[in-house]
Amino acid sequence: MLALPELFYTVQVIYRRNLEVIPLLMVATVWYLVIMTVLSIAQHYIERYFSRGALRNPTPLPFQAFFQRFRRPLPIVATSAVVDNGRLAAFRSVTGLRAKGGAVRIHGISKSFGTLKVLDDIELSLPAGSVTAIIGPSGSGKSTLLRSINHLERVDSGFISVDGELVGYTQKGEVLYELKEKDILKRRTDIGMVFQSFNLFPHLTVLENLIEAPIQVRGLSRDEAVAYAQELLARVGLSDKIDAYPRQLSGGQQQRVAIARALALRPKVLLFDEPTSALDPELVGEVLDVIKELARTGTTLVIVTHEIGFAREVADTVVFMEGGHIIEAGSPTQIINDARHPRTREFLAKVL
Repeated sequence: MLALPELFYTVQVIYRRNLEVIPLLMVATVWYLVIMTVLSIAQHYIERYFSRGALRNPTPLPFQAFFQRFRRPLPIVATSAVVDNGRLAAFRSVTGLRAKGGAVRIHGISKSFGTLKVLDDIELSLPAGSVTAIIGPSGSGKSTLLRSINHLERVDSGFISVDGELVGYTQKGEVLYELKEKDILKRRTDIGMVFQSFNLFPHLTVLENLIEAPIQVRGLSRDEAVAYAQELLARVGLSDKIDAYPRQLSGGQQQRVAIARALALRPKVLLFDEPTSALDPELVGEVLDVIKELARTGTTLVIVTHEIGFAREVADTVVFMEGGHIIEAGSPTQIINDARHPRTREFLAKVL
């Protein structure tokens, strides 16, 4: 960083000789701004260069886009950043099926943490309005897959779309470029998520927790947001807790508020990451009852769960994962009662 004392010391030496104080200070200011601007731009490009791999195909910077105009086009090479023809055709064939829920397409995604590969070429298609339960042992990649759907986890290859719109990326030609964070947040509003640990704002009441996002993100008036929040709280059976703070609620009640808050944005897809794992056994039933009710509304639900009986009762599709792979997927009857893969049968024999 350019040191101000040295710059202004030099200016002082000069203006003591010619008494041109103001002009010299203005010159020093302009020079400082010019030098720091150039250095900041250079620093930004250097950081982008040495952080390669942190983002998958970040959007080209202005200077990069300018110089790319003068480059000869290179032949397209199949890499993890290029959408292969088969998957691209499948993606283009999705025509915004705008039911109440959104159709989710997961196209060959992979994800590694260092040398550990937690997702390996995952392919999955979830119709609009469907309910999908993901089961499997701990460490099988279930939560990572769920978090990848709303781009809380960036994938190394492949892509995910909801109603034909890419999540986290924009497509230019055959290449996918990472969106800016503000654009990712806009697309993420269609994908609600309910976490294991509730994540309610502790300093806000139940009502305030529910109306914050609709007002700030969807642009609803306060009266509209309050009316919808009251409707949601009635749906989850907590109308009498509207002015309570999270610390005044039981774990089951907090989780139901978290579900109502996720619904407040009217998402097309709702993700549940082991919604009952942090609850006492006595409280599990009240949360599962709310999710069962949601399953009848047409919202697309994706649920990571260890509650096999619940998956059997509610899900349209059960997916069994292990080691970052989808071992088996099918109807609850087929997977739970008549699994084809021996590893699926072994897992179910231990948990049923």
